[in-house]
Amino acid sequence: MSSTTGMLRQCVEAATLAPSLHNSQPWRFRVDGGAIEVYADRTRQLEVLDPDGRELMISLGAAVFTLRAAMRGAGWIPAVSPMPDPGDPDLVARVRPDRPELPSPAAERLAQAIAQRHTNRGPFAAAAVPADAIEDLRAAAAHEGATLSVAGPVSRTTIIGLGRLAEQRLRASGGYFAELGRWTRPVPGRRDGIPTVAIGPWDALERLPLRDFGLVHPQPARRLERFEAYPTIAVLSTEGDQPADWLRAGQALQRVLLVATRQHLATTPISQPVEVPAVRQVLSDPRCGRWAQMVVRLGYGQPTPATPRRPLADVLQEVPA
Repeated sequence: MSSTTGMLRQCVEAATLAPSLHNSQPWRFRVDGGAIEVYADRTRQLEVLDPDGRELMISLGAAVFTLRAAMRGAGWIPAVSPMPDPGDPDLVARVRPDRPELPSPAAERLAQAIAQRHTNRGPFAAAAVPADAIEDLRAAAAHEGATLSVAGPVSRTTIIGLGRLAEQRLRASGGYFAELGRWTRPVPGRRDGIPTVAIGPWDALERLPLRDFGLVHPQPARRLERFEAYPTIAVLSTEGDQPADWLRAGQALQRVLLVATRQHLATTPISQPVEVPAVRQVLSDPRCGRWAQMVVRLGYGQPTPATPRRPLADVLQEVPA
């Protein structure tokens, strides 16, 4: 195995640590001719929550950015071709090492944050997120062609209310609990979905719009805790709302999450408000070219365990030279 091939395998392994809806890991990778091709795995699309595949593309975008960050951390400038084959919509990106260059300290820290980033469903501290950290996160989203808008007191209350409304509508929709059950079912040796250890405690006041993964498989010993009264909530949006924009949103989301991790911030992507079209419409402003793609909760929390990942052999195909 050449050193470049080994580096590409390591980058793919890092990419599998990207966040995805219900930890569905809807990706496949192919190493061919010194490049990594990223494919959508439609068998892992959530039909109830994500009938259009928007969140699937966001998950794939997060994996693409993780590839980029890992490749840069390994000392290469990545070249990315999004949606390179109009005849194959499942081929969402081709990433190749363009030229060697030592990574900057910031690029090294971003690559190191890949393994440290985990979705945190627990309560956060009451401490406010500093303004300079917020600016870094906004800049991270802008770097990927997206906008991160941090809610003020009034809009925060509105977003939280919309999130609760969205959760109520989702619970009332057909198939929601069955789909939730499929991705939380405890199976020995399972390497995807949301395991019991990652579900988190109940919100004692049921105030935050966090998806309750414990609804389908109740845990008698599950803790009841008070969550922060004034959470820091941000909305990630893009100028368009097509698959290429969703892919861009995923890359922006992962850059934001990794920068937050580097700043010792805990993060919770909250997707319910953008899974119900009527609620997502309120968070978007198409006339100004702003489409809400994800809501993110930010703060300081206790460390949480990582969710499992499928082995590399399940997601990677290597074409012999």
